[in-house]
Amino acid sequence: MKNESELKDLVRERYAKIARQGKVENASSCCGATTPSNKVYNIMMDDYTDTDGYVEDADLGLGCGLPTQFAQIQKGDTVIDLGSGAGNDCFVARHETGVEGKVIGIDFTPIMIEKARSNAEKLGYNNVEFREGDIDNMPVNDAVADVIVSNCVLNLVPNKKKVIGEIFRVLKPGGHFSISDIVLVGTLPPALKEDAEMYAGCVAGAIQKSEYLHLIEEQGFEDIQIQKEKPIAIPGDILEKYLTKDEVADFNKGGTGIFSITVFAQRPGGNPGKERISLSEIQSANDCDPGSGCC
Repeated sequence: MKNESELKDLVRERYAKIARQGKVENASSCCGATTPSNKVYNIMMDDYTDTDGYVEDADLGLGCGLPTQFAQIQKGDTVIDLGSGAGNDCFVARHETGVEGKVIGIDFTPIMIEKARSNAEKLGYNNVEFREGDIDNMPVNDAVADVIVSNCVLNLVPNKKKVIGEIFRVLKPGGHFSISDIVLVGTLPPALKEDAEMYAGCVAGAIQKSEYLHLIEEQGFEDIQIQKEKPIAIPGDILEKYLTKDEVADFNKGGTGIFSITVFAQRPGGNPGKERISLSEIQSANDCDPGSGCC
């Protein structure tokens, strides 16, 4: 069993490789470092291309949601993106916060920071900056952010509890986060577990959905909501390597498996009179029917 430092080194090494690859290569191999199934492309990522602020050069195809879509970013906000990669979520957030706001991206892979800074300079975005550092020890002072976003990153971090504690520290009282991430539901078939973790966690692995939400609640966050949820379908040619036909059929019934969730939570305090969009309004704006199970 590798320790936290070794796991971080593995993630850093893989993401350095990802930074040198194209979007299609990265998306088709989950985290850019495996032999892909010919049906893996797009199994996790959501399509950003119609999102205001989207920058194609900054999209490496590594996300599992659209957290900025649900993050309720307002003009003038200070936003922090955890695991900012080449900067795409930061640039989308910058569109929402405007020139009067500020966006900070944090990533621990030097080449990713270089790519993100280069993209920001090309765009002339003087209010978007990128800082090299670990998200479980953020290079940011206390109570700085109005909003924190992150896209498919916490599942890569060995000590998730510590990251959530850092999120609490860095948010202003009354601030909130919207994070898309990968979680597990139920016990995966033992024969599938190794490959399932490759897709869901890439290196360090995802945890149970119930445990994920408990860590957020335990830290002291309020108003915890799952804004969106979708199953991650493992390609059949992968399943068939490890499971019988009957086991594949049972697995695909959906009770047990890998899910992408977008979670909202708020740090207590702040101005109680500040208006915030309700979850039902978000669902309506995004044509999301709660009865369909997507939210």
